[in-house]
Amino acid sequence: MTLDELIIQCKRQDATAQGELYKRYSGTLFSICLKYSPNYVEAEDNLQDSFLTIFKRIEQYEGKGSFEGWIKRITVNTALQKYRKKRDFEINNEEQIEDANEEVEAENVPLDFLLKIVQELPARYRLIFNMYVLDGYTHKEIGELLGISDGTSKSNLARGRAILKAKIEAYNEQNNL
Repeated sequence: MTLDELIIQCKRQDATAQGELYKRYSGTLFSICLKYSPNYVEAEDNLQDSFLTIFKRIEQYEGKGSFEGWIKRITVNTALQKYRKKRDFEINNEEQIEDANEEVEAENVPLDFLLKIVQELPARYRLIFNMYVLDGYTHKEIGELLGISDGTSKSNLARGRAILKAKIEAYNEQNNL
């Protein structure tokens, strides 16, 4: 079944088509959920909530733009909405600190370690780091989505990067890299 046919069937609330859509995109969307969730269990919850929203709003998708982009945006927004409601993270309302953009030797650092230290960042830093660095949002877009200023977004990104840099440098020292 083509993607267009699958979308049409999902708009008709066809459970088989919904299952197929879930199979096709759950891996991709789960990786997004992991980036925006503090742990695996919450990532699973965010994935389920995202698919519920996708199936509920699929009528709104008009075929303009990428379908995958549309469902990714829903997934990010679903995860962010959860944390805004819970007030699970506090955003530092402070001006930008010195940016930690200096190069860090990370090419010999295992990917699983990098993913682990990003996941360990405080929620406010992890969300902004993921949105800016991994998903390509601008500070203005992050500010609008999270209800913060551009400066606060920049400050939290710099603080998150500083934490990651320190952990990578410690890893490199420990492993003589």
